[in-house]
Amino acid sequence: QVRPVESGGGLVQAGGSLRLSCAASGIIDSINIMGWYRQAPGKQRELVAGITRGGSTNYADSVKGRFTISRDNAKNTVYLQMNSLKPEDTAVYYCKITGLLSYWGQGTQVTVSS
Repeated sequence: QVRPVESGGGLVQAGGSLRLSCAASGIIDSINIMGWYRQAPGKQRELVAGITRGGSTNYADSVKGRFTISRDNAKNTVYLQMNSLKPEDTAVYYCKITGLLSYWGQGTQVTVSS
């Protein structure tokens, strides 16, 4: 089964930064929207940020001004730069890529210590 491949998660102290990457190799249909979601223990999965092929972006209110989503269409890769991290950002972060079909990554753990 084709899956986007995420990388870049880890453990960081509050106030620190991490950069997540998601490569969509093997996905051959036209990619339109690329996005990042997260799911904390006991909570529903939520949208963190999304970006269209043309570069339009949207963010959850909780991350505006701290996170930046970007993409490289030539590499079919989406990035999430996370700055000023807070303990409440701790979650498993998932990449979702939407073209003719939608594809989810396996998730990468982000843990922010206080």
